[in-house]
Amino acid sequence: MLRSLIPTFLSILFTASIFLPHSAMAEKCQNRGDLDVRYCDDNGDLVADTPKESSQWLDPDVLIFSYTPVEDPSVYENVFTEFMDYLAKKTGKQVKWYGAESYAAQVEAMRSGRLHVAGISTGPTPFGVNLAGYVPFAIMDGPKGYGYKLQLITHKDSDIKEVKDMKGRKIAHVTPSSNSGNQAPRALFKAMGVTPDEDYKVSYSGKHDNSIMGVANKDYDAAPIASTVLDRMAEKGIVNRGDLRIIWESDPFPTTSYGMANNLDPNLQNKIRDAFISFNWSGTGLEEEFGRSNAWDKFSPINYKEHWSVIRTIQKHNGIAYNQESLKALKVKKKKKKKSG
Repeated sequence: MLRSLIPTFLSILFTASIFLPHSAMAEKCQNRGDLDVRYCDDNGDLVADTPKESSQWLDPDVLIFSYTPVEDPSVYENVFTEFMDYLAKKTGKQVKWYGAESYAAQVEAMRSGRLHVAGISTGPTPFGVNLAGYVPFAIMDGPKGYGYKLQLITHKDSDIKEVKDMKGRKIAHVTPSSNSGNQAPRALFKAMGVTPDEDYKVSYSGKHDNSIMGVANKDYDAAPIASTVLDRMAEKGIVNRGDLRIIWESDPFPTTSYGMANNLDPNLQNKIRDAFISFNWSGTGLEEEFGRSNAWDKFSPINYKEHWSVIRTIQKHNGIAYNQESLKALKVKKKKKKKSG
């Protein structure tokens, strides 16, 4: 019942919240930066401060948890089952899953107070930070590090050999807010002689796995995607890596951030942080899903100001503003996959 009700009311709650008065808050705030008017950053760490007044703190009986909607949300609910049980034990709260249908839905849910803890993808993380009071504090990590790469893939039979060969071709990007699936390519490809939307028409696929399968099925000529998604899909046998060819890849970027709403009770915030950092992955769905393909085996602390610097630079280069109009651009309808064979 909870899952069905959340999407129904999110847009109404979010829209109504835009018009709430913030004059008192604005007068008290000494520094805001790119944050929405309802948030303050007096300590200069680029994320929303916890409200000073305890009357503004949230201490819900049920914590709502969501993972980035890069792939099938129902599958990932099972992947995070053990972690959600552990989070419940550490916080003394019930923990419920929210399968977000889009990056925008996650941001809207947290802004409206209906989402408390989340894993938000690389590119949308700054939207969550600036529009929803999202405070990232952890990332999946392991012996090989936590990063992922932007990989430009094509079909093995394609005559596309380098970036400039994409001119005039059908190229899939993921969504406007996706880092490796759109923002980074727009910032980096231009220096290599190709400007998206000028040298080729961008077709948004909605998800990384749609782009990958689209290239494998020859629906698209090429696509910029996240290396970690391709690794997981190949590991599961969803796609044959031999059918694809990597034309170019970037230096590593940070992957999905994990964090919480800034207005949770400080004591609850400490318990949530501790749950992530102390969680033992051994024998869990997280180890099965992310350990084999990415060699990740833990959550490590991150600092948004430091670790998301390159992402903010890319988005600034692309003229991204963290406002309501930009948020609307995150709402890209998912395209149905074409059956192969």
